[in-house]
Parts: sequence; C-alpha cells; structure tokens
Amino acid sequence: MSYTKFAAALVRANPGNVRNVRISPGRCRSTVASTKSKEETHQQIDGCSVVEAEPVELISQGTHVKKTLLNKISIDFDNTQEAYRSKGNIELLRSLLVFKLCTIDVLVEKNKELMDLTRKVFGQWMFEKMMKLTFYGQFVAGEDHNSIKPLIRKNQAFGVGAVLDYSVEEDLTQEEAEKKEMDSCVSEAEKESPGADHREKKYQAHRQFGDRRGGVTSARTYFYADESKCDNQMETFINCIKASGGASTDGFSAIKMTALGRPQFLLQFSEVLVKWRQFFKVLSAQQGKSDMNVLEQKLELEQLKESLIKMGVGAKDDIENWITGEKLGLSGTLDLLDWNSLISDTTAISNLLMVPNLETGHLEPLMKKFTAEEERQMKRMLQRVDVLAKHAMENGVRLMVDAEQTYFQPAISRLALEMQRKFNREKPIIFNTYQCYLKDAYDNVTVDVELSRREGWYFGAKLVRGAYMYQERDRAQEIGYEDPINPDYEATNRMYHKCLEYVLEEIDHSRKANVMVATHNEDTVKYTLEKMNEMDLSPAENKVYFGQLLGMCDQISFPLGQAGFPVYKYVPYGPVNEVMPYLSRRAQENRGFMKGSQRERSLLWTELKRRVLAGQIVYKPVY
Repeated sequence: MSYTKFAAALVRANPGNVRNVRISPGRCRSTVASTKSKEETHQQIDGCSVVEAEPVELISQGTHVKKTLLNKISIDFDNTQEAYRSKGNIELLRSLLVFKLCTIDVLVEKNKELMDLTRKVFGQWMFEKMMKLTFYGQFVAGEDHNSIKPLIRKNQAFGVGAVLDYSVEEDLTQEEAEKKEMDSCVSEAEKESPGADHREKKYQAHRQFGDRRGGVTSARTYFYADESKCDNQMETFINCIKASGGASTDGFSAIKMTALGRPQFLLQFSEVLVKWRQFFKVLSAQQGKSDMNVLEQKLELEQLKESLIKMGVGAKDDIENWITGEKLGLSGTLDLLDWNSLISDTTAISNLLMVPNLETGHLEPLMKKFTAEEERQMKRMLQRVDVLAKHAMENGVRLMVDAEQTYFQPAISRLALEMQRKFNREKPIIFNTYQCYLKDAYDNVTVDVELSRREGWYFGAKLVRGAYMYQERDRAQEIGYEDPINPDYEATNRMYHKCLEYVLEEIDHSRKANVMVATHNEDTVKYTLEKMNEMDLSPAENKVYFGQLLGMCDQISFPLGQAGFPVYKYVPYGPVNEVMPYLSRRAQENRGFMKGSQRERSLLWTELKRRVLAGQIVYKPVY
C-alpha cells in the first residue's frame, strides 16, 4: 500500500479516532532523504558554459581502481607570478581600484543611486563604457555568449574552467517583490480562511520578509509571475546547459528551483517532510533512542506497529500492509531512510500533502482545499526539473541545484535527491548544494550519502557556507522559531570542514562520491589539499572540484588550475543595464570581504611591483 493511499484511507476511515500525538517542534534536517531501492547494491572500490581546466580522464565507471601512492601536492598561494600570469597590468590595476572602492561604505550603500545618477549625467553610452572599465569588467564576462568566449578561452589556457550564469534579474521595488511573493506563496485556501489549516509559521509566507533579496549579497533571487515566465526561465537554463556541453566534455551548469515554479509548493512540501521527520523523532523517543546519532536511530518494527495502533493511526492490518507493502522492515527494524521512503508517491500531489497535525496529532491534509490549478502548477514544476535533468544528461553536463532559504530547502533537497536517484546511476549528473552555516548540515550530508550507498548511485555535492544568514536569523527571531544558523563563523568553518572530510572519506572508500568545494576561504582550500594528500586522492581522478566567483580570489583559482586541479569560475554574463542588481550585490559582498582581509590587494600590489622592477611595464599574457 502506498503512502498516499494509506493516508487518504486514514482520513476517510478515522477522521476523529486518532489520539493526540504530541509532536515536539525540535530541530529538523533541511534535507529529507528519499526512497530506498528494492535491492541494495554493494559498493565498489574504485561525478553556464563550462570549460575544463585541462582534459582529465574520468575514473571508469563500475570498475575497481587501484590506489597508487601519489606525489604530495603543495601549492604556493603566495606566488603572485603564477597567480596572475593570466592578467595584464591594466587588469591588475582595475582589480585594485574596484576592491578599494568596495571598502568605501557610502559608495557601496548608495551604489544603485550613484549608478543611476552616473547614467543620467553621462548618458547610456558613456555609462556602459565606465562600467566595463570598472565593476562590470571585473565581475561580468560580457553581454552574450559570443562576447564572453575570449575570456573563457583565456582562462581555459591557464587551467581554469567556467560555469556560465546568465545574471539578468528583475529590477523590482521592495513593494513589488513583496506582492509577488505573497501572491505566489499563499494558497487559495489560505486566502479564503487564514489560519484554518494550522500551518507552521516557518513555512508560511510573511509580508515583512516577502522581498527575499533582503540581506542577501551572493545569490540570485527569482519571483514567481506566471507559468509562462517559468517556462522562459527553464529555456534560459537549457541554453546554458547546451552551451556548457558545446564548450566542454565535462561541464557544469547551475539551476534554482524557485525559477521553475510557484514557490507555494516548495513551502508546503517542505512542511510535510519536516513534520513527518518530527513524527519519526517522537516514535524514536518512545523507544528510548532519541539521543542516538540520526542514522543509528532504528525503530524496532513490532514496537513501532504497537505504538501506531495505540495512537489510533490505523488498524493492525493497515499498518502491516503499509510497511510490508513498501518492502521495508525486513531486518526487523526501520530507520530514518526507510521512514522517508514511505513518502514517495508524487502522482497526486494533493494526496501527498498529508501530515500529522502538530497540535492534535490527527493525520490530516496540510491544506483543506487544494485547487486543480494548484495541482497542475506543482506538477509542471516537477516536469521542468525533469526536462532540465534530461538535457544535462544528453549534453554531458553536470547539473548543480542551488540551495535556497531553509523554508524552501527540505523540498528542494528532496527533489534534488529524486533526480540523483534517477540520473546518477552510471555517473554523477545531479549535484545537491549543502549550506554549512546550518546547524543540521552534517546530518544532511551523512543521511544523503548513506542513501546513495544503499541504492548504489553516485553522490554529488556542492559545499558552500551559505548566502542567507542575516535574512534567516532576522526571520526566525521575528516570526518565532529556532535560529537555524550556527552561532558564529568559526562554528560554520568547523561544520564545513566536518562535512567536507566526511565526503572525502566516502570518495576514498568508494570512488562514487563527488564534491565541489565552493569557497573563497584559502584555509579551507589548504585543508582540502591536505586531506587529498593524506588519502592519496589525485586531482586527475576528477572527484574533487573547486569553485570561485569571477573577479575574486584569482590567487586561489589559477594556481589550482595550473597544478592540474579541476577548478571553475562562476562566469556571469548579460547586458550592462540588466545585470545591475548582480553588480550591486558583488559590491556589497566585497565590502565585507575586503575589510576583513587585505590579502588579495596586497598580492596584487606585490605582483605589480615585481613586474615594474622586472621591466614588464607592458605585460601581456601568453597562451
């Protein structure tokens, strides 16, 4: 018996007979793992436009790989001659100017107003010239696919690949953004009867946080308008995927789920996943296992059945059929991954959104009214995701699913895992993103890796620190739920390294895991290299990648690329006027980055002085 059939039967047969179950609002993982396959496979010892740093031979899939002792790799990130070989003197001076301007508070805080004023005073043509000589030239590659090709070819020659990112954004006012968010996140049922569905506050839309751009400096934000716009955004992603496939045999492309459909579904599905996870925690506590590690919490099957019967969740035969019908509990226990697999049927999304009520304990629909149009909108989002994954596979491109706010993230991660289960059977195509500033990041990674082990597919992860910290903290405090963010930067660093080490150990064990170390933190890069040396993990195996933004931290990217590591720059492109929101965020992000560390500017000055003393007044990169 499927989950949806079981849930629907319970509501019809026992609408008032389910005894109260007190569900504690404890902290939950933002990732909820997916269905367990019918057969467990054994591990083998032996994944927009992207250009590979150097052609690398992939480890053959499905074969054992003998580890050979590698020469220990050491990279000197202080060697400015190597770091800036690809840059002319004018480019170094531009970097120094832009980074200096980013430290001036008034310029950063008023950057939009100043850019508008400059455009009015000097005219559009001169404004674009000035931007291309400064901020646009530093952080954006060009206006279209053709104009960015010289930069991509140059970076490729120096060992650095590229991930194309079409960075055009709507220039909405705060009021416009809030209206769009409320319209797209509030269901018809909520509009007609506010508060009637007992929704958790975290997973409801709140007007004061409707503008999701607030406090976010390093992530693009999409607002839902209609289904046609989602189709257009899907086509933009497809174009990036095709461009990646045309430029490289092993490219990357990135997508955002909020660009592909109405975010109402992400909110609702996230709440379902979290509430069922909380239900598992209650059952685990009843068996005295609440203090165990998340993967060690195994419910004794007979005790579980008795508990569900006592709670009035269903008759003995119904519960027996529910569990055995999914071929679970054959070992006599049921763990979190088994539990998650009970929520697996997406053919009728309105049936899927069934949850234990946190106040009454009754199993009931999350929404009392679910329109046919809302059902169609949600199915179209899933269809768009599937289309993109198929295009990625057809073009030989790896697809990275970007992380977003924690109230969307459980659904986003679940959809990413469903794509991995389907498309990562022979090699890693789909990569999920893990935000290591979250308290539950390590649980997210370990549970998902365990799922990939059981089902035998290739685990793909991008590790980031996170882009929504200030917004997440303000929202949690204002609305009244637990802050999901680690207490300080050092705690986030420890979490990042802990997650990274776990994935590296999985790579060392099975060669079926893959990770993108997306960071500007030099210490984290050095930590990764140390671990790779300890594990005799060669960069040529193409299992560990590095990523930085265009125009930032060249002293990390280019030495890595020239040493043979797969390293990528996120390469934004688009018309000058239409990437202004992106440039505004880059200025804000660099303000904190440059004030906290003078290292990059110091290295730039060192290289300029070296060239002057060496008589290289006019330096042109040779490639």
